[in-house]
Amino acid sequence: MTSRYVGTVLGLKGIIAIASLMIIVAALVSYTATVTITVVSQLTQGKASQAWDISPNDVNEVRYLPAATTVGDSLPTFSAGDSDTWAFKVVTDANKVCAVKIELTAAVNNTKYSKFEITVMWYNTTALAWQDATLYTAASGGTTKSYINGRTDPVDSGYIRQGLSDTRYYLIKVTYSYDVDENADSVTFQYTPYALDSF
Repeated sequence: MTSRYVGTVLGLKGIIAIASLMIIVAALVSYTATVTITVVSQLTQGKASQAWDISPNDVNEVRYLPAATTVGDSLPTFSAGDSDTWAFKVVTDANKVCAVKIELTAAVNNTKYSKFEITVMWYNTTALAWQDATLYTAASGGTTKSYINGRTDPVDSGYIRQGLSDTRYYLIKVTYSYDVDENADSVTFQYTPYALDSF
């Protein structure tokens, strides 16, 4: 009986010892991986402020952000290295396309403006000229639209879309009619980039 008891105790101790050894061995075999997360924005802002001179009873006049001058409707002379000559640029890689939402943070004063239509242009480095960008109703595409209505409250918006592995520079074009002889208010344009797998 004693030998059976001793055998049982030794058997239990052996099982405990083996289990402990397995735990130690399991604890020794481990691996780690560290991921460094970096935020890479596809959009870079260019000209961040602008002064426009407008006149009472301007009808269907055009201004640009950025502007070549504070008066008139001349397109800015583009220079990739001069951020004062473009409103924003978008750089896409081989993995993500980009949509950019363009809107005002608040609508213009409708008692002063009877028109405030916003469109977007991009610089074609092959043709060496600014040309109209297509505006969409959604980041994924949706339907196209002619302009963003700056008089709409809540604010209207539009999206430009850019494909893979491309760099483009954009400007904002505003066609407006100003109906009064009063001080004009400032307006703030807002650009929101969306990195997408595809359109």
